[in-house]
Amino acid sequence: MLAAGIGSRVGADGNKAYLALAGRPMLAWSLRAVADTPEIGRVILVYRRGEFDIAEAMVRAELPDRTIELVEGGDTRHESEFNMLCHIAADIESGAVDVVLIHDAARPLAGPEMMRAALDTARRFGGAVPGIDAVGLARAGQDGLHPLTESMVRVQTPQAFRAEPLLAAYRRADAEAFDGTDTSACVQHFTDADVRVFPGAASNLKVTYPPDIRLAEHLLTGRR
Repeated sequence: MLAAGIGSRVGADGNKAYLALAGRPMLAWSLRAVADTPEIGRVILVYRRGEFDIAEAMVRAELPDRTIELVEGGDTRHESEFNMLCHIAADIESGAVDVVLIHDAARPLAGPEMMRAALDTARRFGGAVPGIDAVGLARAGQDGLHPLTESMVRVQTPQAFRAEPLLAAYRRADAEAFDGTDTSACVQHFTDADVRVFPGAASNLKVTYPPDIRLAEHLLTGRR
């Protein structure tokens, strides 16, 4: 679970992962969905540097019945993912960890069903990312905007990958100073893993801008 970012676009003063949504921190919703997936054996929260106490207190208050490991994040998403992989590297190399699933704290509406779909797809093919059709897009030209007619996909999280190729990709990325935009970018750059797109969900929104907060809160209130 990645929660080491900031909330500049959403208007948060600090880490947007701790914004209150429907009575709970946004991170708590996302973390609970992962922790409630029986097929997931270990849950690791990657927290922002300097926020260990905040992360630990949130876990203790919101998920007292779960064991959550805490790992300090880096300056970028890619660094945070590599820190997490280093934390479990020995277990990946021994075969104790076969698949790694990575999810964003800012996507509080993904449920256990999507987690299972990601895990099953990754085990079968090598990698898995949820995607939905992207509509209403346009390309800027000298004479204005031109609607895109080609098929486009918006990629979401959770993303999942076989653990050994994932670790190998991030070790090569570290050696070559490669910083991917997301997990699949690094895996596809350094390995021949078959990364498949499985159906995401329009409701699996990423809280990025202020209107997203209101929409996510509305959906979470209805779910609760």
